Amino acid sequence: PQTGRLALYLLGLRATCPASEPHRSLVTWLKYHLEEDWTGSRRHGRPLTSYYQYGLGVLALCVHKKRVREEVTRRLLVAQHHGRLRHSGTAVDTEAMVALALTCLERRRLVGARLAAEIQAATHEVSRSMAEAQGPDGIIGNIYSTPWALQLFLAQGMCHTEPVYSRAMAALLENLDTFGTAATIAQVLPVLHSHSYLDIASMPCGEEPDTLTPMAMEPLAEVPGNKMVRLVVECAQPWCFELQLYDQRVSVPAAASLLDVLQAATTQEPHFTFDTQDTAQGPYLTQVLGLEARQQKRNYWQLLSAPSTPLLKSVADYIPHDEETLILRLSEW
Repeated sequence: PQTGRLALYLLGLRATCPASEPHRSLVTWLKYHLEEDWTGSRRHGRPLTSYYQYGLGVLALCVHKKRVREEVTRRLLVAQHHGRLRHSGTAVDTEAMVALALTCLERRRLVGARLAAEIQAATHEVSRSMAEAQGPDGIIGNIYSTPWALQLFLAQGMCHTEPVYSRAMAALLENLDTFGTAATIAQVLPVLHSHSYLDIASMPCGEEPDTLTPMAMEPLAEVPGNKMVRLVVECAQPWCFELQLYDQRVSVPAAASLLDVLQAATTQEPHFTFDTQDTAQGPYLTQVLGLEARQQKRNYWQLLSAPSTPLLKSVADYIPHDEETLILRLSEW
């Protein structure tokens, strides 16, 4: 189901202050995808996509003033209560997104009084746990999940002078250069202006100036020379006969990304294969050497800089340095 993609489109459409309401069929399709998404719970106990996308879908419907069935809301409350939102090493972005969706339903009075009280208790617990999980550097989860935590704090009225808020904001300002894609910029930009996605619902569109003007983009300067990158593929699953499946040095241009390294490896070694899937955050690695990462099997391709530093960028955005060792590891979440 295209839950997350359609939800982002509807949120973006509302944020542009359209002259008329979006066509009903878009909202109807989102409702359909939410129901299709949840069919996975009958076998796997979770949405076919993810709780993050499911929460994003509920948030988009709420921003467009559309009610959801009480069962939908309770699905998210139960998942939060039983700790089912934790995956891939960090729960911050998923828990924050679900909490934002629930907060929207409660604030816009799209749920009954009893359910609203349950939502308040659950979302404040999420906010409290995020504050306790803040690292000494101010980051909550990782640098990309920190904006979601801040959006939740803003939605719940946290004062900007609160230490947890000010430390997290300082961390964002120190790492703004890491937000280089449209999707990551969309996460951090509202926070820099003290807003959350919930504020889209109450935007004063009559006061919105037309500032969408094209920006001249200068081409990036070419970096001369080549670099050597060591590429290692590992399978950390019990059904793999051996841990290390591939280990080769690959020569690429000095400005090459990890995606370029993978493409160069296919030319250097014909048996080396990989596939990616386009997402809002950039290409997502889905298959290497014929081994597929499947959500139903709870596995994914973990990207590491040796020996164990996770890469927080997509394969298209990460630029390895000369003589760096990169590990692609099929892991469980």
